[in-house]
Amino acid sequence: MANWIDISQPLTNDMAHWPGDTPFRYSLTYSKVETGSVNIGQMTASLHTGTHVDAPFHYDSNGKTIDQLNLDRYIGEAIVVDVSQSNVINLEVLKQADLRGCKRVLLKTSLTNDPKRFPDTMPSIAPEIAAYLQEKGVTLLGVDIPSVDQADSKDLETHHALYRHGINILENIMLDHVNPGLYELIALPLAIQGADGSPVRAVIKPLSEKERTDR
Repeated sequence: MANWIDISQPLTNDMAHWPGDTPFRYSLTYSKVETGSVNIGQMTASLHTGTHVDAPFHYDSNGKTIDQLNLDRYIGEAIVVDVSQSNVINLEVLKQADLRGCKRVLLKTSLTNDPKRFPDTMPSIAPEIAAYLQEKGVTLLGVDIPSVDQADSKDLETHHALYRHGINILENIMLDHVNPGLYELIALPLAIQGADGSPVRAVIKPLSEKERTDR
């Protein structure tokens, strides 16, 4: 039986964060010596720390919050697609991939996974792919970069294009150690009431053609 593969960034005090956003910090509030029974920790972080899900409320004040999202989109069959041959992931690049009718697509880009460094540049995801993915029945797009838009973008064209075409967003997954192919995905966001996003523990498990049971 295949083992689960962790594709999420570990949460560490020296991990990179979006410039200007709240960095991740974990510390002990009380030690076992102090309480006599247990260690109790605390953390502070942006909801877009490391591997995370964007809720539509992140870029649309009238959009759904993280606790209102359909969890089925974050569990089930997914396909890892290698698009590392291009720094611009557009329709031409994506049409070369066999999406095999998968509802969840995870893009392995040319950016090397490095959780401790925020990238100076990263591959761009063209807004035009949103309509194509919708035609293919895709409802979740995962990327191994911090955002589906460039770091200096203010209009967030690709976020909005995916939103208009009913596609949810999973960002900052780690795929350097993962081969292209079919997998079972679990990447559940936390039920944080009213929130614009959530860190996730994203894991995948290889699937054979016989095991394909997409939901």
